[in-house]
Amino acid sequence: MTEKLHLKPAIWAGIIAGIVFVMMEMALIAAIGNGMVWGPPRMMAAIVMGKGVLPPPATFDFAIVMVGMMVHFVLSVILGIVLGWIIAKWRLGMAMAIIVGLVFGLLVYLVNFYVLTGVFPWFANARNMITLVSHLVFGGVLGAVYRAMAPSHAVAERTGDGAARGPL
Repeated sequence: MTEKLHLKPAIWAGIIAGIVFVMMEMALIAAIGNGMVWGPPRMMAAIVMGKGVLPPPATFDFAIVMVGMMVHFVLSVILGIVLGWIIAKWRLGMAMAIIVGLVFGLLVYLVNFYVLTGVFPWFANARNMITLVSHLVFGGVLGAVYRAMAPSHAVAERTGDGAARGPL
């Protein structure tokens, strides 16, 4: 028997993992990358706004960054729902949810930067270790947060008389 997907934890997992991803990627770009911290939000915004918003310049533009963040968080929530469904279907515990999340993050990276480059060719410019590691962390956090927030099969079930049944 599979667990049901819990939508609120999946949405929150997407939002939290999305925040971790953006903060990590931008910090790593500033610290050890090319220093163009506003490049990733511009790349995300270009999905809906077109190539004209791509760097250069990689400067801050409020409207472009906000559109980029909206695109990013909508996709993060969708991915949270997809991974939440996988975790629920397979009834994964915390360790396996994190491992499956890491693999999920790798798959998202591969699809984004090797498959979708046919539609969004500018994504090829972001094939690097910072982007890969950020996607792995995104997936791991996504799995961990969903599993931590969603009720699971390991939680004791309650009988009609209120007595706990099953593993605690």
